[in-house]
Amino acid sequence: MTIKTITGFAGSLSMPSRSRALVQTAVDLAAARFGALGHVFDLSEIGPSLGTARHLADLEPEALELVGSLIHSDALVIATPVHKGSYSGLFKHVFDLLDPGMLAGKPVLLAASGGGERHALVIEHHLRPLMGFFEAQTLPTGVYVSDRDFIGGKLVDEAARLRLGRAVGQFAPFLSHPSGSTEAQAAPFVNAR
Repeated sequence: MTIKTITGFAGSLSMPSRSRALVQTAVDLAAARFGALGHVFDLSEIGPSLGTARHLADLEPEALELVGSLIHSDALVIATPVHKGSYSGLFKHVFDLLDPGMLAGKPVLLAASGGGERHALVIEHHLRPLMGFFEAQTLPTGVYVSDRDFIGGKLVDEAARLRLGRAVGQFAPFLSHPSGSTEAQAAPFVNAR
């Protein structure tokens, strides 16, 4: 039995960031639920070679390894902070380096964070079309969170946590082991405060 891998990518340059906390929470939950290996990185970890790269080969080796994990993982969690109603250009540039078929068929949980509720549709109007171009399998439930959903850098809003748990559960057709138990996979997202 091969262990599945889940990579989380937070399109944030800030450390710490709500986007990174959201991605980390989702990846940890999915890894525990499906017995997978999880890895998370954010935009700031890719480094300066991203700004001048025109092809994947132009990235520094460490940056290439991080971006390559998007291609080679079994599932992805992708989140971005909302800047002026959309994702940042540098976030988009990561995907500009990928060939269209590199994410085909890959399950992707989409998420975003913003200062308020006004940008909640960024997932539907920006992230889902971007992943659609790559023919990725975006999960039906996207997760948008705002400042008020966090305390001390942790996602504490119960409705947001339940939505995240529901979204992670939608990885089941892609990450469940055919002969494995579904009991752990169906477990709800318990708020461990």
